[in-house]
Amino acid sequence: MAADSEPESEVFEITDFTTASEWERFISKVEEVLNDWKLIGNSMGKPLEKGIFTSGTWEEKSDEISFADFKFSITHHFLVQESSDKEGKEEVLEDAIPQSIQDLLCMNNDFPPRAHCLVRWYGLREFVVIAPAANNDAVLSESKCNLLLSSVSIALGNTGCQVPLFVQIHQKWRRMYVGECQGPGVRTDFEMVHLRKVPNQYTHLSGLLDIFKSKIGCPLTPLPPVSIAIRFTYVLQDWLQYFWPQQPPDIDAIVGGEVGGLEFGKLPFGACEDPISELHLATTWPHLTEGIIVDNDVYSDLDPIQAPHWSVRVRKADNPQCLLGDFVTEFFKICRRKESTDEILGRSTFEEEGRETVDITHALSKLTEPAPVPIHKLSVTNMVHSAKKKIRKHRGVEESPLNNDVLNAILLFLFPDAASDKPLDGFTSTGNNNPSSDNEEYNLYNQFKSAPSDSLTYKLALCLCMINFYHGGVKGVAHLWQEFVLEMRFRWENNFLIPGLANGVPNLRCCLLHQKLQMLNCCIERKRARDEGKKSTLSDYTSSASAGDSGPDHLKDTDKEKGEVGKSWDSWSDSEEEYFECLSDTEELKGNGQENGKKGGAKELSSLKPEGRLHQHGKLTLLHTGEPLYIPVTQEPAPMTEDLLEEQSEVLAKLGTSAEGAHLRARMQSACLLSDMESFKAANPGCFLEDFVRWYSPRDYVEEEVVDEKGNVILKGELSARMKIPSNMWVEAWETAKPVPARRQRRLFDDTREAEKVLHYLAVQKPADLARHLLPCVIHAAVLKVKEEETLENISSVKKIIKQIISHSSKVLRFPNPEDKKLEEIIHQITNVEATIARARSLKAKFGTEKCEKEEEREDLEKFVSCLLEQPEVSVIGAGRGHAGSIIHKLFVNAQRAASMAPVEEEPKRTSSSEERRQNSGSDFPAPAGRELILRTTVPRPAPYSKALPQRMYSVLTKEDFRLAGAFSADTSFF
Repeated sequence: MAADSEPESEVFEITDFTTASEWERFISKVEEVLNDWKLIGNSMGKPLEKGIFTSGTWEEKSDEISFADFKFSITHHFLVQESSDKEGKEEVLEDAIPQSIQDLLCMNNDFPPRAHCLVRWYGLREFVVIAPAANNDAVLSESKCNLLLSSVSIALGNTGCQVPLFVQIHQKWRRMYVGECQGPGVRTDFEMVHLRKVPNQYTHLSGLLDIFKSKIGCPLTPLPPVSIAIRFTYVLQDWLQYFWPQQPPDIDAIVGGEVGGLEFGKLPFGACEDPISELHLATTWPHLTEGIIVDNDVYSDLDPIQAPHWSVRVRKADNPQCLLGDFVTEFFKICRRKESTDEILGRSTFEEEGRETVDITHALSKLTEPAPVPIHKLSVTNMVHSAKKKIRKHRGVEESPLNNDVLNAILLFLFPDAASDKPLDGFTSTGNNNPSSDNEEYNLYNQFKSAPSDSLTYKLALCLCMINFYHGGVKGVAHLWQEFVLEMRFRWENNFLIPGLANGVPNLRCCLLHQKLQMLNCCIERKRARDEGKKSTLSDYTSSASAGDSGPDHLKDTDKEKGEVGKSWDSWSDSEEEYFECLSDTEELKGNGQENGKKGGAKELSSLKPEGRLHQHGKLTLLHTGEPLYIPVTQEPAPMTEDLLEEQSEVLAKLGTSAEGAHLRARMQSACLLSDMESFKAANPGCFLEDFVRWYSPRDYVEEEVVDEKGNVILKGELSARMKIPSNMWVEAWETAKPVPARRQRRLFDDTREAEKVLHYLAVQKPADLARHLLPCVIHAAVLKVKEEETLENISSVKKIIKQIISHSSKVLRFPNPEDKKLEEIIHQITNVEATIARARSLKAKFGTEKCEKEEEREDLEKFVSCLLEQPEVSVIGAGRGHAGSIIHKLFVNAQRAASMAPVEEEPKRTSSSEERRQNSGSDFPAPAGRELILRTTVPRPAPYSKALPQRMYSVLTKEDFRLAGAFSADTSFF
């Protein structure tokens, strides 16, 4: 056994010396990625069009590779282009120079305004970058850099990839890249120098030419000419002569219905600071040849005024403070507050002392039985009646968060009927008097679930916004809301309609708070109608009493009732009619033989006096008596807000699917049907269910022609199949229905209870709840304001963004309790649009578009300004000699004079003398903030007999940054 086990142990001791090292594995992974991305072989593209680097689409693909435990990300950047014809591809020679090396000489895309730094430095349309995956990782040592570069070189050689491959070295902020591109018999090395301090001899063209030539080391004499492209960038920061036109709001002014310099109901707009911080002028000489121009440490021919090409870009201020954005943001912050109104204004506000109002409390308790409104400790009536008195008692007028003048001005704005000749006559300012009620802007509330822009809710939202921003913050909001609730209570108790609300049932397309106010208005309307009916009834009673028709007791009762009319009709109507009929009405019912109606049948019923008729129903007659069929006066169904509907649906859903639950659900839903049946019986004595169905649901009464015994064709009708189902709800309801006219029925809509519920709902709203309710209105108002301001400027890009904001907002605000993050996004979008419009106004002021006398010049300037907003860089037509160019030149001259303390008003004196122009040019413009040069040539390297290949060097020089990025090609076949 021992002998058998020996060979096995020897097998385990065998060492495989062909195992790949970490370095080889890394190279293999790079090759694998290049193969996966199909970057193998020569792929020739079309010649690059002018400006394609900025206007074209750039895409990138990324993957992750590792060298031992150090992770790198490898990314392929490429310009999306239509592929060239297949025939052209076949014609590509095997030893053709790679596309990327040819692109080094292309001049169509020098100095692209927006591109990857390697695109700007080398003019590449496609390249691959290997960089440390983590932001804080960096390849610092020279040996590691060389190791990576050799890995790249081997991977390119093994795969035949002709796309440049770069490695990022040193810290990421330095943007240092070294790379290589290989082709058949050719190799280009991409090298870089990055310094903080600029050597003096390299601050001008002649010094950079020396570096370029020495680096090429071409043995030919004379050297082929070097092509040069130069760009100088001048920065203008001082706008001293152009003040920013936005006036800061005067928060102390209250003049003619204005608070904070703003009219009520109008939002502020504009940036508080200049949203344009800098103007960058790039003067470019795109095609120069060595020897034509002089630029050394003594003298320079590069006068920016003479540059053939000017382009301008503006630097926008980072997050400029915008009034509308701040307004909405501050209001949104209230949504996160936790305090109640009492806590904000001080708990002592509503403290009760002694037993001042115990009677009112008991009265309200009795009033709301058997279904009391859930009110904590204090009743609403109790709390609200004493609110003003307690506020003044516990908090001095001077401590009040809102100034009395401001408060009165706002209340007058919200309730204009309070100042009318007929005070509080109950008019409602609905959309009828608003000419824009049919247009898209007005109906925006449907999408946002806010409120119409002429409604009380909308105005309240704007007033609360203004109070929050200018007058006391959340305390002011709580104070105004408290006053608003008091006003609602006052209007309910005194039968005054609330202005600024559309008539009718609550509009479920609006926010819940708006629905609640509409519900309160419905209650007031019903109460007014009922009280008016009572007054007429009382006058009848009084006249009959004076005629001696009634006894002395009845006269006393009538006088008593009449006396109550003088006080307030609400208490009379609430106590008398909430749950039971009036005494006189009940006696009348008994007199009419209502009790006998059930036992006696049609004869007794037909002897009843018809009541509550609206009008005759065409030619229809009752089936059994032949009397005309009258449409009764019916009760209107109870209006519902969305929370009540949801509550009702939950109750009905909880009844389950059992037979008993279904029956109970049907009974709950048939309250309105029962009321209509009772009204119908009262209006049509001696009627039957068939008569009711013919009026109420004609489809359920089926008529057909039949031939009677005498041979005459007659119409015979009968109830539909569903009406004949045993224990049908309609049949049950008809049997239980009594002939009671609508005015004596128990109310389907208990306006007293519903009004108290609404008032309680309003009273317990915290400022945060209030802000949540009204935020859609505020966003709605902000969008309208932005649209209004945009129409004055006519910026196409802003129009598109506003449409996106409306679409986004309608999706977010449609649902209850939207996420804070989504709401913040909407507010941020609105602020961005506001900043863009402010930038447009700033640029128009600076370029004086309004001052242009010639129409053509004004249109050109306006187009130029709009391009500045939408494009990263805009060419100046005519360079320094064009209209826009002369304005820019004047801006720089004035800035220079201001810097040297010269009078700004003086116009720059220009003469035709070239010498004087050169002298002035030094003072017209400051020293360039940035100098960029691109040097190109085609020379054989490394030997005179090598293939002539593209060489390129880019340099950029700023105050604290000096960079050289060179691409030097060499022939690898003949050297």
